[in-house]
Amino acid sequence: MATAHSSHSRIRSTAFKKNQQVVYPLQGVGKIQSIEERVFKDRKILYYIIYLEVSDMTVMIPVDKAEEIGIRAIVGKKEAESALTFISEDYDPVPADWKLRYQMNLDLLKQGSVVDIARVVRTLYHRSKIKELPILERKLFDSALRLLVDEISFALGLKKDESEQMIFAKLELELTERLKTSTAAQRDDDEDYEEFDGEGDDADSGGDDLD
Repeated sequence: MATAHSSHSRIRSTAFKKNQQVVYPLQGVGKIQSIEERVFKDRKILYYIIYLEVSDMTVMIPVDKAEEIGIRAIVGKKEAESALTFISEDYDPVPADWKLRYQMNLDLLKQGSVVDIARVVRTLYHRSKIKELPILERKLFDSALRLLVDEISFALGLKKDESEQMIFAKLELELTERLKTSTAAQRDDDEDYEEFDGEGDDADSGGDDLD
C-alpha cells in the first residue's frame, strides 16, 4: 500500500482534474475518468483518460499535449450566453466558393473556442437558407451544431433538446431581422422609383400643355 501511495504522490498537478468535463475539439464534450501514468516506448507518460459520451468512445490524451491539441474546460454560464447572443447578431458575407468556405470553417472548429463553434453554426445555417449545402458542409454543420449543443447544455444546465431549440430560435431571430432590413430597403427603393416615375409623368403632361 505504501508503494501505491508513493506512486500516486509523484503524479504532478495537472490543468484538469478527474471527473472534470472538458471540450475536445471536433469531438465534443468529454469527462476525465482518470489521470494515469502509462509506459510508452520505455517512457512513463501521464495521460488524461477521457470518455466522450456523444461517440461512446474513450481516448487517451498525453497531459503535455492537451493544450496543443486544444483540450479546454467548458465555458461558464456568461460565456455560453454570449455565444448564444453572438449567433443572433448580424454577420459578414462568406466566400461563395464552398471549398474555401469549408476549409475556413474547419479551421475554426479545430481552434475550438465556443465562439468559433458558434460562428460556424451561424455561417452554415444562413448559407443553407440561400442554397443547399454540399454534403461535406452539411456534415460540418451537423458536427458544429452538436458541439455547440453539448457545451451550451453543460454550461447552462439544460437538456440537449432544450439547448438545440434555443440555438435555432437565436438563428431564426437573426434571419428575421435580416429579412426585415432587406424588406425595408426594398420598400425604400420602390418608393424612390415611384417618386421618380411620377416626376416623369408630370414632365410629359407639361410637354403636352406646351403643344
